[in-house]
Amino acid sequence: MSEFWTTFGVDLYLEVDTATGRRSGLEHALRDAIRTGRLAPQARMPSTRKLAVELGLARGTVSAAYDQLIAEGYLTARRGSGTMVADFARPEPVPSTRPVPAVSGSGPPPDAALPQGSPGGPAVPGQGRPDAAVPRYDLRPGSPDVGEFPSAAWLRSVRRALAATSAETYGYGDPRGRTELRVALAEYLGRTRGVLTTPEQIVVTSGYVQALALLTGVLGAAGVSEVAMEDPGLAFHREVVRRAGPAVVALPVDDHGVRADLLGGHRKAGAVVVTPAHQYPTGVTLHPARRHALTEWARVHDGLIVEDDYDGEFRYDRQPVGALQGMAPDHVAYVGSASKTLGPALRLGWMVLPHHLVGPVVDAKLHLDHHTEVIGQLALADLIATHGYDRHIRACRLRYRRRRDLLLARLGAVPGLAIHGVAAGLHAMISLPAGGPGEREVLGRASAYGLVLGGLGDHWHHAGDHPQAIIVGYGTPREHVYPAALGALAHVLAQSGAAPRNG
Repeated sequence: MSEFWTTFGVDLYLEVDTATGRRSGLEHALRDAIRTGRLAPQARMPSTRKLAVELGLARGTVSAAYDQLIAEGYLTARRGSGTMVADFARPEPVPSTRPVPAVSGSGPPPDAALPQGSPGGPAVPGQGRPDAAVPRYDLRPGSPDVGEFPSAAWLRSVRRALAATSAETYGYGDPRGRTELRVALAEYLGRTRGVLTTPEQIVVTSGYVQALALLTGVLGAAGVSEVAMEDPGLAFHREVVRRAGPAVVALPVDDHGVRADLLGGHRKAGAVVVTPAHQYPTGVTLHPARRHALTEWARVHDGLIVEDDYDGEFRYDRQPVGALQGMAPDHVAYVGSASKTLGPALRLGWMVLPHHLVGPVVDAKLHLDHHTEVIGQLALADLIATHGYDRHIRACRLRYRRRRDLLLARLGAVPGLAIHGVAAGLHAMISLPAGGPGEREVLGRASAYGLVLGGLGDHWHHAGDHPQAIIVGYGTPREHVYPAALGALAHVLAQSGAAPRNG
């Protein structure tokens, strides 16, 4: 079973396999978390009572697992100090099936040779344009409630970071990103998303779009002529890939996620871009069998999976789904950002790369923008290290779940609607009934009420007779505006004359 513990203000993703017994499964999961560095040396463990409650296990089972790991040297226990990860428990290196290429001519040298002073998610481009009209009710997808930015915590992190740094911070930076942030991200992504990485494999970017452009540009230069992308998916991201060099081929999405079985028909495709935790825009989670098929394709064809984990932290029906990267670290480039958790204005994202791509990608970034701004990196590193980031995400998760529930309750009274993708994320896709008004007509009626929504039509790769749907983002509106925005949405949909429909 997959579990996600949230004790002491810290999230930790665990894969607990109970096939050999609950105690044995917990011991294995904790060993794995320590060996891979997802639980760092000196990390404080939750009490047996609290962990038992979080995981739904007997306290005796947790105590026995702790005792075993203490005996094996993974944990230490001191009276008055609780249980901690042992100092000498060091992460095992993430295995790689291919050699790391020589860095000469392909990128900067390893961390030790490059001092700090050296020279995902889907978003709605143009939403922040200064000339764009401000709607009365904004239910477009692609943005969080930026009014909930943790200003006080961020300011404290900035102050701590600047007080602890040196003058070189204000000079040219490392194109890979600050060491402090890469170390913090390696720990955070490991324990919350199940990502297997080291700080050396992480490259900090200005967001998902830059990461996608860098990756596909490097792939194109290496001879990849086609990149498969989900259909439907964000058109802007397809254009980013095209401008980077490779052609884009459509890979259909159904109720189980992207059709990985169809990749065999695209012989020239050397990479595939997917949103497995919460497909955009349909909201479906990639089925386990599809996850295995996708990673098997990558291994057999030496292909690359670009995993856009744009809102993986926000899951409401169960614990968050672990990253696909953990299944095939040598064949998955994991991409995330702070855009949905904190706000797009920070321009902070990250890539976790297979070893063989680190040098070429960093070299490309060096010649594109040299380095990502530094002060925000240091602040985010501190926010993660002090667990302020965990606390903020948990508060957002509760807030967005309430908004999701209110959306379902309000639209439940409107007949003929099928609502999809509400188990996670910040948006829902609402199918419109056949024979009723199409999405363009519904969007036009909404606009007349000062309500802005998203439409499914622009997300298809090619024009045709596609299902009609609207996309509602419930993260964007401020808290006090949201109920009125839902009222306007329900009114527009009811006035559209939806016919009865199941689903």
